[in-house]
Amino acid sequence: MKPLLHPSVEDVSVEAILHALSDPVRVAILAELAYSQCSSTCSAFQNVIDKPVPKSTLSQHFKVLREAGLIRAERKGIEMHNTSRCAEIEERFPGLIASIVGAYTRQSQQKLKRTKSTRRTA
Repeated sequence: MKPLLHPSVEDVSVEAILHALSDPVRVAILAELAYSQCSSTCSAFQNVIDKPVPKSTLSQHFKVLREAGLIRAERKGIEMHNTSRCAEIEERFPGLIASIVGAYTRQSQQKLKRTKSTRRTA
């Protein structure tokens, strides 16, 4: 099996982080991993947004997050266990991940409120 690429924290760039987090599914994955105290398998994120995400698409999202240096993945049998590298990134770019995840969380809450409001009026 091919070894997994995990860039050193010194090689992580703001551009790679912003590119990786330009997709709403990847931001949702990172937000959940950032708040989690333990590793999570890829399959735990099949419904990370309001609709199911195919396994092949999830694999690609995790690859982008891993190669950007945002997560660490470890093979355990046939599963990949993923953990956030937010603490390492925080040392290199203070406040960056917290700001992005916080903005995503606020945006998601606002969308949810609008959806509930629209359903009541319909």
